[in-house]
Amino acid sequence: MAEAITQTLDAIALRDPRTGRIEGTLQAADDQAVAEAAVALRRVQPAWAALPVAERCRALAEFADALDADRPAILEALCRDTGRWHESVIEFDGVLGGLRRWAREAPALLAEPTPQATGLPGIQARQTAVPVQLVGVISPWNFPMLLGLIDAVPALAAGCAVLVKPSEVTPRFVAPLARALAQVPALAAVLRLIVGAAATGRALIDTVDLVCFTGSVRTGRGVSEACARRFIPAFLELGGKDPALVLEGADVPRAARALAWSGFVNAGQSCMSIERVYAVDAVYDALVEAIADQASRLRLAWPTPRDGEIGPIISAAQIEVVRAHLEEALAGGARALAGGALREIDGGTWCPPTVLVDVREDMRVMREETFAAILPVARVADAEEAIARANAGDYGLSAAVFAGTLERADEVARRLDCGAVSLNDASLTALVYTAEKQSFKHSGLGGSRMGQASIRRFLRQRALLANTGGDSPWWFAGPA
Repeated sequence: MAEAITQTLDAIALRDPRTGRIEGTLQAADDQAVAEAAVALRRVQPAWAALPVAERCRALAEFADALDADRPAILEALCRDTGRWHESVIEFDGVLGGLRRWAREAPALLAEPTPQATGLPGIQARQTAVPVQLVGVISPWNFPMLLGLIDAVPALAAGCAVLVKPSEVTPRFVAPLARALAQVPALAAVLRLIVGAAATGRALIDTVDLVCFTGSVRTGRGVSEACARRFIPAFLELGGKDPALVLEGADVPRAARALAWSGFVNAGQSCMSIERVYAVDAVYDALVEAIADQASRLRLAWPTPRDGEIGPIISAAQIEVVRAHLEEALAGGARALAGGALREIDGGTWCPPTVLVDVREDMRVMREETFAAILPVARVADAEEAIARANAGDYGLSAAVFAGTLERADEVARRLDCGAVSLNDASLTALVYTAEKQSFKHSGLGGSRMGQASIRRFLRQRALLANTGGDSPWWFAGPA
């Protein structure tokens, strides 16, 4: 485990999101520790890349087995990090599924293609790929294990070494994960996890060859600028303000159930949560009543994480953002049909599922990422107004469309300015990892982290151009 975790110097407080109490500290990695980890990873990466792809993938599959064997300890740590249980189980199973999927699929994806003719007589092209030597991953607190590994796993399959800095808000899972990683020595040599906050992240950017970042637009902009100064690629998955459009003919009970799940799962703390709903006149009244009914059925996960569906607000810094958005909306004339106020329970802060009506586009709850179990529903005249309002703003992560037919939902979805759209359902991108998508506008930058193409982000393409024995097209005419 000592090789898998690097930590030294400044202490990081371990806050329990369910109680708000500080339970202890971890030591943060300083610049020297990060640099030493990077040197060690660079030293072993060539041997890892030289292994047959099948052997690298076998190590990934063994890691999945080791994690599964240590499931109780890792789930307990994730639960203590986040204060929630059911989503932690989903998160853990998503990590196992991702490891096993890449272990199955990577060998075929990384197979070298056959030589190709170039159109020039006697000149042949062979395509080879060279893995980036050292990939850095900076991940957030809402799904700490899943988002810490979602980019790391395909990078490892591609032959890279990887340095991961999870969020300092949720670092407890790192130790049990590292224990499982130590059971696979070949993989432990090329995957390190470092504990730290912003300074550690900056040090990571200064030592790696490519960065994958998941987090806020503001921090992502800083990451992008730092990478640009170093002339290294940055792949950014940033915030969202995902809209849902509910149109004429939509199945209202079905839409309400889907929107309640999408808006309130993980207490709304997901970049792919639905954060605003536009419903046409024909369905608006029935829809808001049905969503409010769904919200009233959900319970806070108290007194234990397994007792209900809605966990606490995980990050202390996020509490005031949520409070400000909600109070501003209510002061500006919005009404809460369910919820409507944060609750303090035993020192933790909770946002009961909240359904807002009479909202306006100038309210922050309609414009900025709230990241809480708050679902504002706006009335619109028709699909054209819904599309226009959905496309307004800086975000373009994903969306949902509910209509009377899939054909109509598809037609509207193609006009939305975002990277993925769920049709007659919501937030399917949180469950489907095989479909490629990119983030539009300020919601991100770079190639898809989903689907088979995502592994190509970690490979540099090299062309080998061979003269198979004929005259070169560059030779001067005449005798040699």
